[in-house]
Amino acid sequence: MNLSFLHIIDILGTFSFAVSGAFLAMEKKLDPFGVLVLSFVTAIGGGTLRDIMIGDLPVGWLRNEIATIVIFSSALATMLFSSFLKHLTTTLFLFDALGLGLFTIYGIEKGIELNFSMGVCIALGTITACFGGVIRDVLLNNVPLIFRKEIYALACIAGGLIYFLLTEIKLDADLAKIFCILLIFVVRIVAVYYKLSLPRFYNKND
Repeated sequence: MNLSFLHIIDILGTFSFAVSGAFLAMEKKLDPFGVLVLSFVTAIGGGTLRDIMIGDLPVGWLRNEIATIVIFSSALATMLFSSFLKHLTTTLFLFDALGLGLFTIYGIEKGIELNFSMGVCIALGTITACFGGVIRDVLLNNVPLIFRKEIYALACIAGGLIYFLLTEIKLDADLAKIFCILLIFVVRIVAVYYKLSLPRFYNKND
């Protein structure tokens, strides 16, 4: 495994989710401190939960000052350029979708390093990618996106399964990571564009 490539994935995922969290906080008209908190929570929430679960303590962002710098810079830049960025209606969604793919792979690789089974590795990837957003939504008093009808966690799971399939057929590890990230990104975009969702087992009027 190319460790430097994995670090790049971590930084890009942190940046993507930090911007996503900052955008949503600004949509809710939070003050600058609130924007910064939401940016941090979205970027490090899933990874923190993952590290606690696998006993990798202290959690990653406490040992990596780069993550803190990236999050703070992303939140600050989002606030400074908000007058321009607010006109980009798809920006929040695209950053969130990209972060979803990046952090899924990072979480999977953490599981592989500890020799966990495929299912556990995919679960760790899904937790890493999704649960920062869950905490963010709870803080904003929203029903978390992962629990609504949109395809969100399922994209992570599908991407993880494909990643293991590609490694089984001996595709270059870095290419497999890139393919998985792009697959999750595309699945998320296609699901939203075509309004694809999991079936619901209750009536619309319930």
